[in-house]
Amino acid sequence: MEIKTASQLSTLGHPQRLAIFRMLMRRMPDKVPAGEIADALDIKASTLSAYLSNLLDAGLLSQTRVGTSLRYSVNVTNVQGMLDFLLLDCCRGRPDMCSPLAAGFGQGMMDMSFKKFSVLFICTGNSARSIFAETILRDMAGDRFDVYSAGTKPYSELNPMAVDVLRQKGHDVSGLRAKNVQEFIAQDAPKFDFVFTVCDQAANEDCPAWSGQPISAHWGMVDPVKASGSDAERSLAFQVAYGALRNRIGVFTALPMNTLDRISLQKAVDDIGQMTEEDASA
Repeated sequence: MEIKTASQLSTLGHPQRLAIFRMLMRRMPDKVPAGEIADALDIKASTLSAYLSNLLDAGLLSQTRVGTSLRYSVNVTNVQGMLDFLLLDCCRGRPDMCSPLAAGFGQGMMDMSFKKFSVLFICTGNSARSIFAETILRDMAGDRFDVYSAGTKPYSELNPMAVDVLRQKGHDVSGLRAKNVQEFIAQDAPKFDFVFTVCDQAANEDCPAWSGQPISAHWGMVDPVKASGSDAERSLAFQVAYGALRNRIGVFTALPMNTLDRISLQKAVDDIGQMTEEDASA
């Protein structure tokens, strides 16, 4: 284990290999095509191929063939082994060394039962998908959740079709606005229990770590803003995105959060993110 971990740490010691690993950690449990990784990180295909080979050889990534495409994801079992070695062997499980990283992972969420859960949804533009998610969760379970949304590169205004869909569904849109994620990194910003990315581009970006160790997951969805065709066809794309998010959020609000331990809750929100478009919009 010591030799294997040394090899893994050496592999991650290269800045671009580390960037690939961090991106795939943010996209967990997605299997991401090499071309998307190259585009997101601005790495030449030939160079990326070498880096991916290094990460595979170190056991940090897994490779899956989907049709003619090779896709990559984090090898969770091997990464857990590396972290266990660092925390339990090197650091001897000392709480002063491991905290807050390892603290509370086997405990339930009962310590949060006395307050609302705080949730942040992130996409790139904060003009449609994350705004949908913010509005749906607030109206569906606002008594249990404080809900926010933000964009990594927010538009100045909300998408008009997104606003129309929300109005059609009976939501109050008067207080909605596009917000920059930087608003929620400030010292006086809310402390989040959950942070969800709802677009691949936002998940690919290197956002700062959130204080307080919120549970995070990637719920990537097709961007309705990029839909083409007639107004009716574009409107349908927004309706589908709304329906998919509503179903995912319905599953999320039904989770017994105060009785699940952190690992089980993390798996549950990851599973929600893996719902197919058909499942999510059913």
